[in-house]
Amino acid sequence: MRLSLTLPALALPLATALNIVSSNDDGWAVSNVRALHDALTEAGHKVVLSAPAENQSGTGSLDIAPKDRSKPCQFNSCPANGPPTGHDPANPLLNYVNSYPVTSMKHGLQTLAPQFFGEQGTDLAVAGPNVGSNIGLSVFISGTVGAASYAVKEAHVPAIAFSGKTGDPTAWNDTRPAYSDVYAKLASKVTTAVVGAGKPYLPEGAFLNVNFPAVGDDGSCGKVEDVTFVLSRILGTVGEDVETCGSKKRLPTEGSVIRTEGCYASVSVGMAENKLDANATVQGVVLGRLQGLLGCLP
Repeated sequence: MRLSLTLPALALPLATALNIVSSNDDGWAVSNVRALHDALTEAGHKVVLSAPAENQSGTGSLDIAPKDRSKPCQFNSCPANGPPTGHDPANPLLNYVNSYPVTSMKHGLQTLAPQFFGEQGTDLAVAGPNVGSNIGLSVFISGTVGAASYAVKEAHVPAIAFSGKTGDPTAWNDTRPAYSDVYAKLASKVTTAVVGAGKPYLPEGAFLNVNFPAVGDDGSCGKVEDVTFVLSRILGTVGEDVETCGSKKRLPTEGSVIRTEGCYASVSVGMAENKLDANATVQGVVLGRLQGLLGCLP
């Protein structure tokens, strides 16, 4: 049986209770994505999970129509010889798609969201938390980032990609690792900050790429309050950034944030069209919205 930590329910005003489509690239049955589903649900949001039937890491923005399954889903989470899409018999909000992360996000936004959200539509898309960091050049092959960028580019839904440095793919019905709950609570905190200032939650065409630090077996970085979020850039290429933390118009890269000793999470603003860094103006909009969340490196 899975033993899970109890996450405190946060009473949210009706105006900030969101309709969210969630996906990932590690598979619909891994502990990280299920922990995030629990955390966002307990925070007052309605969350539809639409994720690959099995691990599809590194598949970027591939998109192929789902097919019937001849084998069981990941961790035997669905039976063999099943349909292209399906759901947990005990919870129709938990859905698998026998294809790639982008296809899964598309199915969630186009097919599942109308069923569960009706005319209200989808407010936000989230992907992850990925098992392992997605920093720098890895964003171009990450299925987690691919799913988030699809939501923005094709469905015009604001999106956030979450990744955590620690962990291995763990079954949803196994003992839930402590880092899964930590990353879920951190992701919920970021989500609350993003929507806190009202719509539009993010600039047109932009998504956030968020990477969490390692969570140690000794409990290091094991609490939400331990982690400082730092505005960063995806790549170390030329170009001016918004000025913050005395950066002189140059933000730290995601890699430098994650490698800094301590508990630091990187928050980069990418453009869904090409997954490259947003310009200083777009970064500045996000910086203004997330002032209460963001801090600085030492």
